[in-house]
Amino acid sequence: MAQHVRSLIKGLLKRGFRIDLLSCENTFHLPFKGVRNFSFSLSSSFKTFLHVPYPPGPYDVVHAHNIPSALAMKTAWAEKRILTLHGVFSEQVEELHRWLPSLILEKLEVKALSWADAITAVSEEAVRHYKRLGFTVHRVPNAIDLQSLPSRGVKMHERQVVYVGRLSREKGVDLLVEAFKKIPSIHLLLIGEGPEESKLKKAAKGYNNIHFLGPLPREKALTYVKGSDLLVQPSRKEGLSTALLEAMAMGTPVIATRVGGNIELIEHGKTGLLIEPESVTDIIDAISMAFSRPELLKMLSAKAKVKIASEYSWEVVLEAYINLYLGGAH
Repeated sequence: MAQHVRSLIKGLLKRGFRIDLLSCENTFHLPFKGVRNFSFSLSSSFKTFLHVPYPPGPYDVVHAHNIPSALAMKTAWAEKRILTLHGVFSEQVEELHRWLPSLILEKLEVKALSWADAITAVSEEAVRHYKRLGFTVHRVPNAIDLQSLPSRGVKMHERQVVYVGRLSREKGVDLLVEAFKKIPSIHLLLIGEGPEESKLKKAAKGYNNIHFLGPLPREKALTYVKGSDLLVQPSRKEGLSTALLEAMAMGTPVIATRVGGNIELIEHGKTGLLIEPESVTDIIDAISMAFSRPELLKMLSAKAKVKIASEYSWEVVLEAYINLYLGGAH
């Protein structure tokens, strides 16, 4: 989500828009699991309420990303409020915080959505979900800057698989670690950090084919993706993954679970491989099959590159957002 917003801002600045950014990087929040989003929601809403952009007057648009930013969107001094959803938020939170009652989560979510003049979602799954709740939702997918991708990769091992993302339960990295404990001849690079990191390292202890590279700058992380034979994303819940988009655009074949935006992004056997969630066996079988069929990998990467360039470039997505900003989407 952060990468999506950074790229959006970059594109808007080039088009002459004036942008003010409110994020965890410049707003007080408690950096602890379970209270991070809640504390950011409260402090950011106070910040937007107290900040009156005068002169020249209220902002033309406030654009919030995901439900924790909705309260700040509501209290901001702005003419139009747009909320972008990166997946089905209530399901994502339920996966992370199972102690929270789902009914309360859904009611809070519906209330937050009612504050927006226009709602967008990055995947068709999320669009359908929120339309069932009675909202008008525009699909505006995640996108990538094709010009920013590296032309050369880093290959540390002869057979190398990479995962890039948050080390948290909803991403299914625990399943990936369990799979690679059973395929020691293939090396796994894990790039990222998160609440499950220490647990994952403990589970992988003693297995020399599982490597934790930690959080890396995007440019560096992409060189490992470019140099890998496969990128695997075993998510339990997912919106529309920028990591998948970037891998496909660079020609790195992908394996992902049949959840969220993965289903609309990947056509099984043509632009990537889809597996069932929660299945260590499926992960092992898909990886083993991919390495046994280099001609398949070559075909998958070629078709994936064409799909990303034509449908998920920032040139296309930026225009969709600007149309919402300037149009009458109330």
